[in-house]
Amino acid sequence: MSTDPYHAVQQEIQSSLQTAATLRASYLRIRSTAREDSEELVWARNELKATLAALEADLEDLEESVNVVESTGARLFGLEETEVIERRRYVSHVRQEIENMRAEVEGGRRSRPASMLGASARAVESGAEHEDSQAEWARQEQQLMIRQQDETIDTIAGTLNTIHEQAGLMGREIVEHNEMLEDIERGVDRSEAKLGSAMNRMRKFIRQTEETKSGWCIIFLIIVLLALLLAVILV
Repeated sequence: MSTDPYHAVQQEIQSSLQTAATLRASYLRIRSTAREDSEELVWARNELKATLAALEADLEDLEESVNVVESTGARLFGLEETEVIERRRYVSHVRQEIENMRAEVEGGRRSRPASMLGASARAVESGAEHEDSQAEWARQEQQLMIRQQDETIDTIAGTLNTIHEQAGLMGREIVEHNEMLEDIERGVDRSEAKLGSAMNRMRKFIRQTEETKSGWCIIFLIIVLLALLLAVILV
């Protein structure tokens, strides 16, 4: 059975998404206190943008695999329709998170009046809530993976039970075949014994026949000799 690469890619994306959420919270915190052209803010913005770009590239690969499954048919890959729907929902969720973070980064590059500093502080607080939602989503995904693993284990257990039953049937058939072979072997031994006895009787009969023929030949020769002697005497 080929390995489904979806879950491995999903774990990488989930890890990158958590990293991006941490960078986002750090960026919002720095933006609320630092000047727009400060090196610390520029570095935080660039790090977040680079992470989002890499995350989006991985998400495109993941979405492409989901598109292939949807266009070909879930059952062809051994998947249920609910699993495909859950994968599509996850892709949409991650894409929305990326767009939200990118909008915050792009919006942060515009100059803001002093009255917006309070809003930035509230954004920092919302970052913590965002991390909580990410943790909840990760927990749900982990539970889904555990359920899928349990289903896979149940399937493997059923397959092993079937193999065990088939092995038992094969064992019983082998025992029956061995008994049949033993019966055939005993029959062959009896046939060989009968054939040997018949051959011995045949050889004995042939010897007796040969001895009888030799006796008749001797008698015939004696008669011929007597006839010749009589003929010589009479002449």
